[in-house]
Amino acid sequence: MHIHFICQSLVLAVLAACNPVVPNPDDNPVEPQEAPSATVYTTTASGTLFSQSSIKLKDPEEAHFYRVTLSGETFQSVDGFGFALTQASCYNLLKMSAEDRSAFLREIFCTTKGMGSSLIRVCIGGSDFSLDEFTCCDTPGIENFAMHPSDVQYLYPVLDEIMRINPDVKIIGSPWSCPRWMKITENGGAAYDRWTAGRLNPACYKDYAEYFVRWILAMEQRGYPVYAVTLQNEPLNRGNSMSLYMSWQDQRDFIKQGIGPAFRAAGLTTKVLVFDHNYNYDNVAAQKDYPLHIFEDPEAAAYVAGSAWHNYGGSVSVLDGIHSAYPDKEIYFTEASIGTWNYKFADCLINDFRDIFMGTLGRYGKGVTLWNLMLDDKGRPNRPGGCTTCFGAVAVSSSDYSLKGITRNSHYYNVAHCSKVLRPGAVRLGTEGFTAAGLTYQWYRNPDGSYALLLLNESGSDVQVNFVTDRYSVACRVPSRAIQSVLWSE
Repeated sequence: MHIHFICQSLVLAVLAACNPVVPNPDDNPVEPQEAPSATVYTTTASGTLFSQSSIKLKDPEEAHFYRVTLSGETFQSVDGFGFALTQASCYNLLKMSAEDRSAFLREIFCTTKGMGSSLIRVCIGGSDFSLDEFTCCDTPGIENFAMHPSDVQYLYPVLDEIMRINPDVKIIGSPWSCPRWMKITENGGAAYDRWTAGRLNPACYKDYAEYFVRWILAMEQRGYPVYAVTLQNEPLNRGNSMSLYMSWQDQRDFIKQGIGPAFRAAGLTTKVLVFDHNYNYDNVAAQKDYPLHIFEDPEAAAYVAGSAWHNYGGSVSVLDGIHSAYPDKEIYFTEASIGTWNYKFADCLINDFRDIFMGTLGRYGKGVTLWNLMLDDKGRPNRPGGCTTCFGAVAVSSSDYSLKGITRNSHYYNVAHCSKVLRPGAVRLGTEGFTAAGLTYQWYRNPDGSYALLLLNESGSDVQVNFVTDRYSVACRVPSRAIQSVLWSE
């Protein structure tokens, strides 16, 4: 009896080992995984300022109406967004305490806790927002080239801080004038020893090309790689406090006889961007289609990456023809300002986001830089003969230069909305589906695979729109008269 019981127990044990009991899922229910969320940033004309919220991603089948899907097309990649780091901006930044300045620069350039701005435009020499007029070679003879003491005093310390925060920032350099000893009168060809207007002497093409090479190498030696240069800020503007009139013919010839060969000999990969002026060519009929004339010359075009644009005259729609004619040439928007002549926060917030940002990006633009990052509350410092009515993207109180004394203007929020969700290298994606009056949107894929949206609602009513992928639906409610940006990973 005892032996039989033992054998029976062994048999039952073996059967249990070979046929383990499968647990009933109802006994220990598995917690369902929480759906991922999209992060949403919203700024409205009525005063909501870069408000952050989240949206739970849903099953795509739940989005029955107002659907936008991906068409499968891809367009250009994007380098980024930012501001001009003029000497005036640096002057004001260096007036701040080290602690406040560091906090502000992290707010602008940090890719994790800040807006992640990734483009900077700097002046090659002085500008109308410098403390004085100067170039890096004011003593005749290119052997006298040296970075100006003003750059060492103001630009270098600020760039050092920025590069520590975001070493991947890309720099675009632009000159407001060549050295005066390189200038001649426009017609007669006599020497022209003035900061305003004049023409680059063709006899100085090689020296001025060497000037660019030395400036780029000096910047890079300091740890500031120069991503691109334009050859002249506003080449059709004779009236700025520092300026140089450079027709498309002169720019073309300078590229062929100076810049192109000099960059090639020095082994520079810095991009060359032509024009750097207004959509309407400053109403100079003979200069219409300025960049296209340069692109039409095969020798010049071989050295040129693309064109740069401002919006002080004309319409962004001009870029349609530029891209259509030369789709291999890149497009950058490099300058716009707000000021006493145009500034109302609500209008500039909406109009500039439509025309400068989505307008440029929707026409194959690679990036956007706006004008002064920081001026004081009186628009200073500035130069007589330049813009004395401009505002910075931010204004700092001239009575205390503190972080608390900063006013963030519309351009700050325009850049923040793009930089926060579009990483350098983001690719614009084709879409199809829902449209609504007053609603504009663009969809991007970041290099890490995340998705980003830019949305603009110009209408007087909120708009509901669902962005649907194979896996999820993102239901966005865009307030009236608002800009919105959205970021999520699947």
